[in-house]
Amino acid sequence: MKDKSIAVLPFVNMSSDLENEYFSDGITEEIINALAKINGLQVTSRTSSFFFKGKNIPISEIGKQLNVATLLEGSVRLSGSSIRITAQLIEAENDFHFWSETWDRERNNIFEIQDEISLIIADKLREQFGHFEIQEHLVKPQTKNLSTYDFSLKAKYLRNKWNPEDALRALALYEKALELDPEHSESYIGLADCYSFLGTTGFMPFAEAWGKTIEYTHKAAQLNNQLSGLYYQLSNIAFFIECDYAKALKEMQKAIAINPNNAEAQQFIAFLYILADQRKKSKEHLDLALGINPLSEETHFFRAYYHYMIKDYNKSLEMLNTCLDANPKNIPAISVKSLCLLKLAHYEEVISYFDKIPVDVLIDGEKIGALSLAYTLKQDETKAKEYSEILHAKAKEANGFTADSYLPFLYTARGEIDLAFDWIAQAIEKKSSLLLLRFSDPLMEDLSTDSRYTAFKSSIYSCEEMEEAQEEKNALLDAATASKYAKNLASYLEESKAFLNPDLSLRSLAEALAIHPNQLSWLLNNKLGKNFNEYINHFRIESFKSIAKDPKNAHLTIEGLAYESGFNSKTVFNTYFKKETGLTPSQFLKA
Repeated sequence: MKDKSIAVLPFVNMSSDLENEYFSDGITEEIINALAKINGLQVTSRTSSFFFKGKNIPISEIGKQLNVATLLEGSVRLSGSSIRITAQLIEAENDFHFWSETWDRERNNIFEIQDEISLIIADKLREQFGHFEIQEHLVKPQTKNLSTYDFSLKAKYLRNKWNPEDALRALALYEKALELDPEHSESYIGLADCYSFLGTTGFMPFAEAWGKTIEYTHKAAQLNNQLSGLYYQLSNIAFFIECDYAKALKEMQKAIAINPNNAEAQQFIAFLYILADQRKKSKEHLDLALGINPLSEETHFFRAYYHYMIKDYNKSLEMLNTCLDANPKNIPAISVKSLCLLKLAHYEEVISYFDKIPVDVLIDGEKIGALSLAYTLKQDETKAKEYSEILHAKAKEANGFTADSYLPFLYTARGEIDLAFDWIAQAIEKKSSLLLLRFSDPLMEDLSTDSRYTAFKSSIYSCEEMEEAQEEKNALLDAATASKYAKNLASYLEESKAFLNPDLSLRSLAEALAIHPNQLSWLLNNKLGKNFNEYINHFRIESFKSIAKDPKNAHLTIEGLAYESGFNSKTVFNTYFKKETGLTPSQFLKA
């Protein structure tokens, strides 16, 4: 578990109108997105955080399942033009609430509220867990039209349900948002996301849906080229439509550079790397995706696919079955499981497998292709010939691209190597996106000893990669300046006794010292070896020791002495006292 890790749990809708659920969900997601911009802070994705919505599960258990040190929970109450937001930070392992606050604001200042809350939360996290740099603003206004934002939040609420009916309803709401503000880039990305979902899952004609995806993605790009979701869409277009591996990889790298906590981008780049047999890079990004999104079915599918590609078929099959137990309509898992069974030589299971698939997600080309391979590898000549003819016929149909993509598998299985390479050459010429998926599949491994395979591989997966962003380790203060500020800091606290103020924050202390908060945070953690809370609470504990010995304070309880020393929480006082002295306050006083 990383200290600098947080999950934002769904804020509870405290409004009298239950339909305002979309707004509390929207606030939650905006705070997740804001915190995700902070380098060095791992933020659990929406998918995994929202798994716990409405569930009565102990905080420590949630923290364990999400593998985070801190949880943020809160509530939202809308009343006319007013909004009340409460939030509290909890150390997950011990269910220890170390900060809470309430904001009463006007709703028309929603972006300022989100920015204010996100910055305060970020400050409190680094005070508790250590240094990272925080930008001046984490949330920028999306639009001047509050109704546009409202429609987009409602649309996102529906889109996140990922079913065709709600996706179509989301489209209508995004269009309403854009009628009011034609420059709302987030709504264009939302439209692109909905259309790509509908096209990929077959609930809308492929060409029509992806045409809309391309149109709206490029409109968003013209308005705002700093959205991680924009480059995610551009990468998908490059891969699935343009058959351009190099471009897909570069666009996904841009998505990650803007937001390293974009789990979808991390898992997709892991997928791109494993296609090119770059196992180490693939595993690194897959582990990052799993850290950010540990409860996502989609992320676990990519993990299963990774194991399939490295030929760990039993492990892959186990993971795919887990995915399908959770969701029997998981189309990618259905597809890869049949390939996995073929590699394990479970031919009879493949033959009966598709009879158990829900009809509404059964892709005919997949079924015919898998059966053709199963009978061929099983050496059932009659059935193999029958299904081969059906597969070839299907491949020639208008929407026969899935069936067509099984032909190189079939040619390879039959030892018809020249036909397999002819298919690859034609697929390159036609820019068939499924070529990128099929070429490096284990079912094509018998081609790998042929010199033509190496030449094609270099061509298909060639690219000049962007340099992946490296975390900068540059000191924010030189040695002489750091020493000077360290002395100033100690002197100021001794003279002003500012630590006796329970509301003292890193930001207010930095202001008093005329130093940037990022520099003070760096100084405390890298020069003095303590985070803000550890440093300040040391002074408070020393104050407690001093005033506890004074007979004039004999009438005060231990808790009263702690409050006089600057603590505002009995739990915080006890925790830090035991950590620093090895004794409880009572044991110390008796000694």
